[in-house]
Amino acid sequence: MTSRLYRDEAVVIRSYKLGEADRIVVMLTREHGKVRAVAKGVRKTHSKFGGRLEPLSHVAVQVHRGTNLDVVNQVETIDSSGRMFGDLDVMTEGLAVLEAVDQLVPDREPVPEVFRMLVGVRKTLSERPSALVVPAFLLRLLAAEGVRPELDRCVVCGEVESESTPLVAIDLERGGVQCRGCRSGVGITSSALHLLRDVLDGRLGEALDRAHRPGGQVLDDPVVAEVASIATRAFEFHVERRLRSVAIFERHDTRSEP
Repeated sequence: MTSRLYRDEAVVIRSYKLGEADRIVVMLTREHGKVRAVAKGVRKTHSKFGGRLEPLSHVAVQVHRGTNLDVVNQVETIDSSGRMFGDLDVMTEGLAVLEAVDQLVPDREPVPEVFRMLVGVRKTLSERPSALVVPAFLLRLLAAEGVRPELDRCVVCGEVESESTPLVAIDLERGGVQCRGCRSGVGITSSALHLLRDVLDGRLGEALDRAHRPGGQVLDDPVVAEVASIATRAFEFHVERRLRSVAIFERHDTRSEP
């Protein structure tokens, strides 16, 4: 008989109350996909692992598979979320990332590439945060889903970008950029188009280094702001839902501007 007990590595996405002392924890695991499990007694003051199951925590778990909900038996911290939640900008960015994963990933479907990306974005948020981190993550999530926007040729006529045929707009419904003659979407600057290509064509590290602001994460770079708007609209168009955490982050950035 196959054992119902399994071990896995996970990042906590969110949790909510169940009864007087328990919580339902939603986690993205490396091998089992998105899992919903009951953590019994974690709201009691003497709970052994309640503090280890905060959103963004990177943990090793032992779980018993149930019919509808699994049950968390053991939790060991790999990397806690404590330092992230000490910074308002990083916390809000982290919540936006978690919300995006929660909306996109179905239950119990292994998505090892998305898990790897989520672990990576946690590290980036801790070590070199910037206003580009969340939009870059959204764009790469879409690419992992197979809905990467076309950025090198007009999606209507198929013309490759050149001096005589510049790509001047992006239409999310049509799936990518457009030349002047076929334009039906919103305008896009050449700088934003180049940054989108950097994010999706293997030059993300360099782009994040350029966007990093050690003194704070005010969205003061117009190119990053343009890419952030495109990434958010593209993701929301795909999932057909508004990203609430991204909206909060955008409002926070506006208030923070000098």
